[in-house]
Parts: sequence; C-alpha cells; structure tokens
Amino acid sequence: MKKFTRIGLLTTHTFKSLAQNRKSSSLPLSECINKRNALYNAEVKRQKESIGRIEKISVCYEGVPKNEYFAMNRQMSTPYHVALHINEFIAHKSVLGLVDGQRLWDMHRPLDSDCTLQFLNFVDSDPHHCNKAYWRSCSFLLGALAETCFKDSIHCNLHSFPSPNVKSGSFVYDVQLSLDDWTPSKDELRILSAEFSKLCRQHLPFHRLDVDPEVALEIFSYNPFKSSQIPDIAMNSPGNKITLYRVGDHVDISRGPMINNTKQIGRATITAVHKLESELGQMFRFQGVSIPAEFRLNHFAYNILEERAMKLNQARVPGPSEFAPGLQSAEIA
Repeated sequence: MKKFTRIGLLTTHTFKSLAQNRKSSSLPLSECINKRNALYNAEVKRQKESIGRIEKISVCYEGVPKNEYFAMNRQMSTPYHVALHINEFIAHKSVLGLVDGQRLWDMHRPLDSDCTLQFLNFVDSDPHHCNKAYWRSCSFLLGALAETCFKDSIHCNLHSFPSPNVKSGSFVYDVQLSLDDWTPSKDELRILSAEFSKLCRQHLPFHRLDVDPEVALEIFSYNPFKSSQIPDIAMNSPGNKITLYRVGDHVDISRGPMINNTKQIGRATITAVHKLESELGQMFRFQGVSIPAEFRLNHFAYNILEERAMKLNQARVPGPSEFAPGLQSAEIA
C-alpha cells in the first residue's frame, strides 16, 4: 500500500503556497472541470469493464405495498432499479435505501450482495437520516454553484463543508476566491438563488463512485485543498478508498450518503456569503436554506427560515489540522 503524508503534518504556509500555485495555473477552471469529468468517466468505464461475468443476487424488499423478492445484478443493480420494479411513485419518493436494516445506501449505488432492502423518505416517522442526507446534498450543490457562478478570471478553490446539521439553520460550503473584498448585494444573492434552483430543476441523480486515492489525486490535481485532503481521507476510509459523488458535471468528495435526485429539492435560497479569516487565508462561507419539494410552507414561515440562515453559521472554520485522524466534525467535500 502506498504511504501518504498526513494532512495534519502540512503547515499553514504549505497550504497558502498550494493555493497561490492554483491561482497561477495555466488552465482556466472550466477546462479543469472538463478534464475532471473525462477522468471520472474513464474510471466509471474501467470499473464497469472489470465486473466481468454478471452474477445474480437476491434482494428482499420490505415495505408497501407488500414484501417481495427480486433477482438483481450484482454490482450493477441499484435500490432505484428495485424501486422501479415496484412502482414509479416509490422510486421517485424514496430518498435513501436501508440495506439489511442497518446500512444507509444511496439510491443509485449498486448493490453488492444478497440483502434485505427498505426505502426511507421525508415523511417517515423518523426522517433523521433523510434530513441529514438532504442537508449534505444541498451543501454539495452549493459547491457546484460556487464553482460555476464566476467568470474564469476569478479563481475558485472549493475547500469543504461542515457535517450536516439542520439545527444550524443553513447548509454551508467554504470556498477560496481571488476576491479581496466582496459582499454580495441582494440582487447578486437573488441571482445565486435562481441559479441554484435552476440546477435543481434539471432533475439530476446523485451518483456515487469509490476510487483509489491515486485516481482521486489525478481528478482533483487542480485543487490544492482537495489534493491535500485525499491522503488522510484514504488512510481513514475502509479499503483505503475515496468516495466521489457526481451530479451533472460536478464531481466532489464526500462520505455521503446523498439524496436520490435534485428533483427532491424544493424551495431554496442562497441567503449569505460571509468572509472568513482562517489559517489557510481568506475564505468565503456560502450559506443557504431549503425545504424538500414535497413540503409546503407559507411565505411568512419560509421568511423566518431565510432570516435565520443569513446569520453566520458557526461551523468549524477551515484549518490545516481539520482533517487530522479522529476529527470527524467536518464533511470531506
């Protein structure tokens, strides 16, 4: 096994130097994104070709309208495919799969063995896991927004987002921008909110892919923060793997799980962008609030949520030691 340098041993000066090198990169971010997707596609193709002979697995669905057994394809069939065999309503409503009564499973993640399968949604008696997946997915998409809403002349490096905490009042993504003093106007926040909603209306699935750290390092070679986080993530992950998610053209790192589809995201607002001073230099904390599509709130109630989400989210500020072994307070994004 290849030995990696721990993130905790990297100094603040090293991080700032890495970030400065990205600013002077010859490739604009749009080209880096294209290269990232090409590498991701190549890895998807390689993994599919490595499956070999198709093996059948038995999936016992437990739920309404009745319990059923399905013969599915190992490493190919997903909970979403199982749901489609039942009816489209369940397939579109389900947020997460629950495998063998204990493992949370992404709806578009291939199943790997015989199992029982249940589906979780936002109207369950205990929607805790779905709510966390929803908040995490919104943060993920907030990173996609931040990465694409600026011109190539403004350099953007995504750092990470905090572990989902619905009680905090806002979902968050911390970003480095080559802007010295920017506070978005109300009009700019409205534009950001409109772009976020436009992304959600594309009804894009969340796809998961586990890769070797060498592959992840190549995919994120343009981003100094992701490149620095990957070695430590690998050392603290089962099988030394890095978990990637893709929605549309956006690829990022996260432990997951994520929701089924952006169609499940309802009303959403980008409420604030706060400037942060961190050990890694100046950061911008993008914040937003949203409710699932199947829920409805009147204007007055939603306005209360928006006002709360404008306040600076008190989640951990990015720092060199944030991803040291044992620290799980931040989501690797």
